[in-house]
Amino acid sequence: MNSAISAGTRGTRTSAATTVSDAAFRRELWGWSAVAIGSLAIAGVFAALLAVSRIPGIETVFPWPLEFFRKGLVIHVVFSFVVWFLAVFGALLQLATREAAGDTVRFAWLGRLSVIGMFTAFPLLFIPALLDRGEPTLNNYVPVIIDPLYYAGLAVMAIAMTLTVARLLLNRPALSSGAPLAGPVAGAGLIFLTAMACFGLAFGELTGQAPSFTFNEELFWGGGHILQFLNTLLMLVGWSLLATSAAGRPVPGSAVMWTATALLALSALAGPVFYFVFEPFLADQTLAFTNLQYALAVPSLIVALGAIMWIRRPVPWASPAFLCLVLSMAVFGIGGILGLFVDGADTRTPAHYHGVIAGVTLVFMGLFYEVFLPLLKRPLVRGKAVYVQIYLFACGQLAACIGLFLAGGFGAPRKTAGDAQGLDEFGAIVGMTLNGIGALFAVVGGVMFIWMVARALLRAPETV
Repeated sequence: MNSAISAGTRGTRTSAATTVSDAAFRRELWGWSAVAIGSLAIAGVFAALLAVSRIPGIETVFPWPLEFFRKGLVIHVVFSFVVWFLAVFGALLQLATREAAGDTVRFAWLGRLSVIGMFTAFPLLFIPALLDRGEPTLNNYVPVIIDPLYYAGLAVMAIAMTLTVARLLLNRPALSSGAPLAGPVAGAGLIFLTAMACFGLAFGELTGQAPSFTFNEELFWGGGHILQFLNTLLMLVGWSLLATSAAGRPVPGSAVMWTATALLALSALAGPVFYFVFEPFLADQTLAFTNLQYALAVPSLIVALGAIMWIRRPVPWASPAFLCLVLSMAVFGIGGILGLFVDGADTRTPAHYHGVIAGVTLVFMGLFYEVFLPLLKRPLVRGKAVYVQIYLFACGQLAACIGLFLAGGFGAPRKTAGDAQGLDEFGAIVGMTLNGIGALFAVVGGVMFIWMVARALLRAPETV
């Protein structure tokens, strides 16, 4: 992996090209890593508070402030699901650019500007909640606090990511056995741009309308679905990298990743078409975007089988890469199966997407352990804490998902807390209690991850 992304320059470069030193490369990668860990730290604080707020009867013990649950949920989701995923995407875009261009990178400054943009978005997204500004709307995919600062934060983040996607594409990535990372990540970049196109088309249809729950739901519904194709492809790239690390040899078969990338990218391209084929925001278009989720299954399955088959016997259970790989596959797969039973009204829906999101997050944790920190010359020692962290997060998330699914089967509504949940059925009470306990274990695992990686990022790099 390290040799691939530090490969020499390919071809002749124009005057727009800049020689990027190893130190400059590490500075940018450190920036993406800091954005990622910072977003998880913010999300983790609110995850703990949200988990406690959903335990039945907790409102009699602690008087939660008005709108705390709704605003806290917006902050938690945006930082744990949007900022965290995009920051890891940014790191992978940088590695793919290095693989495609070697030491001489065209428009290298776009990467630095993107990192600055992501850091700038942080306070813009957070300040409205701290100042008790704006109304929270718990719309799907990108929940919103209706405030100009919050919308500005989303816009700055979108622009920052577009710049670093453009840098990779301008450096002519190729999908070949000699460049196993650049091609799939470039495909992810095209999917990201497709999602941005969907947001733009939706915004054009909504121009002149005042922000509201309906406005935000319609704005983010289509592009939010397409972002799931991005997240899935990034997970598959992570599976391939972790399988390589666990096996101690490169995973062969670029055709497998090419097939998965092509299937996901072609499916995502249907998104903008839906704005012309269907009447925007009506039932037919909504259902078309929903049904796109079935296109995620086949690419995930073929890459999973390829990655697992490449692991030599005996199974390397002592490898953090292998643990993150198999636990990600298990949690992601269970989350996907739970999605077959959702109706959007009860907690079976968050049971589904929490499982899927946790599967992606486990891969990203593995990438920090096995790829990002070693490249930064700040590797972690494989002590017991690493294994405890992985199991706590994975098993806690799985228990939380099962609890949500059980409670939803008894009618527990989503996006509520305390008495508003209306937990009259015993099964719903058991399910939400299991969800609260599992979520707390997952939060402990998340806090351990943040603590270990943050300490590594803040210490001096190894000189050997």
